[in-house]
Amino acid sequence: MDRERVMEERGEAELVSIPATPHASTTPEVLTPSGQRSPRAAKSWTPTSLISPRFLSPIGIPMKRALVNMKSYLEEVGHLTNLNPQDAWLPITESRNGNAHYAAFHNLNAGVGFQALLLPVAFSYLGWSWGIISLTIAYFWQLYTLWILVKLHEAVPGKRYNRYVELAQAAFGERLGNWLALFPTAYLSAGTATALILIGGETMKLFFQIVCGPLCSSNPLTTVEWYLVFTSLCIVLSQLPNLNSIAGLSLIGAVTAITYSTMVWVLSVSQPRPPSISYEPIKSPSFSASAFSVLNALGIIAFAFRGHNVAVEIQATMPSTFKHPAHVPMWRGAKVAYFFIAMCLFPIAIGGFWAYGNLMPPGGILNALYGFHIHDIPRAVLATTFLLVVFNCLSSFQIYSMPVFDSFEAGYTSRTNRPCSIWVRSGFRIFYGFISFFIGVAFPFLSSIAGLMGGLTLPVTFAYPCFMWVLIKKPPRFSFSWYLNWTLGVLGTAFSLAFSVGGIWSMVTNGLKLKFFKPS
Repeated sequence: MDRERVMEERGEAELVSIPATPHASTTPEVLTPSGQRSPRAAKSWTPTSLISPRFLSPIGIPMKRALVNMKSYLEEVGHLTNLNPQDAWLPITESRNGNAHYAAFHNLNAGVGFQALLLPVAFSYLGWSWGIISLTIAYFWQLYTLWILVKLHEAVPGKRYNRYVELAQAAFGERLGNWLALFPTAYLSAGTATALILIGGETMKLFFQIVCGPLCSSNPLTTVEWYLVFTSLCIVLSQLPNLNSIAGLSLIGAVTAITYSTMVWVLSVSQPRPPSISYEPIKSPSFSASAFSVLNALGIIAFAFRGHNVAVEIQATMPSTFKHPAHVPMWRGAKVAYFFIAMCLFPIAIGGFWAYGNLMPPGGILNALYGFHIHDIPRAVLATTFLLVVFNCLSSFQIYSMPVFDSFEAGYTSRTNRPCSIWVRSGFRIFYGFISFFIGVAFPFLSSIAGLMGGLTLPVTFAYPCFMWVLIKKPPRFSFSWYLNWTLGVLGTAFSLAFSVGGIWSMVTNGLKLKFFKPS
């Protein structure tokens, strides 16, 4: 009996040391254009874990090997997501080694930007009470819809919706989903990129004027030339291959956003307020004009919470298994990001309105700081604030442009059945950068129509996720979840139409162009 037990244990030891056959490996790794490898799945518990060498000891050694190899294969294949081979070639899904830290950086970079500087403008039309109420409701509403998108990313077993449009197609049907989601997401990405060029170029010009002062040459660069300088910097940074590779830029964008947001409202509230300040909402000559102004102000608040069009894409950069699903690190990073977003947006809106009231210029708190206190604040402090805004705009341009780059390369790879070469990839990004530049030069008022952009893209953040939850998760009819999501979805759609009308009215009445507030 002792001899048999020794032989049995020796046979188990030999069996454990036997390497898995090639058929038990994970999906083949594909070398991507950036030199990285496609995702590799990790092991997780499955019912086949019950098949152990000790359990199979009475069976012959060849049968043991076959069954254990089958166990290894089932453990690997049992939790694999059906991956599209093309995903290994595209910027969104080329690298899947993201984590909660990357999610926090990306969400914070996408959630705080130049649109936050316009919040005091909305308060000047809404007043204290309605301004704070509207901002609070919008914050928690978009946080709920972000949670929905995180949960729906892998709502169907064996399927990952790696892009917002894919999730819309799963919910509304391929044709209707593409029609509903493609325009607002593309408009939000391209419109934001163009507005960032305008804001970034104008801020660079002001930074140069502050630093140079009276020593500036008699022939400084024009505003359009500063747009071109900023666009060139954006194109250089856009050569980073995929979404994970810009995590460092997103970290820079997140840090600069928090820093300049804090500096702007602290500097504003620390200076003497203008003598003629008033906190009464700006009056319009007619009731209809007042109504449109309020709608445009609400559209500005809605635009301050854009960023959901890249949330699904951010989650797509993370590995996912049964044991470690991607929604866990994504939601952990998103919660941290939106805590800091609240710490940026609410003080800017409240502190900016307290400092300037209804004297707030159309360009927002940064323009008010430059216009009212350029002679009161040290030039070094003011220049640092403007430089941080430039860095943030450069970083935000990358994350908002990545879905557009992904679309370009998806069209190319689907036609050629091969990944983009580095030259094709660079050509797409150079083309996109200069197209955004030419649109900004042709329509320079894009930086002033935040209300219209907020209205047109509001369904992406506030309405579509609620409809998607009902159509994909199918909660019980007339349940609380069913009522809540249908109500929020319908309200979001109605607000989108109303805010768009208010944005168009404001764009027309304000002369279609925003200029920086100049000091007297």
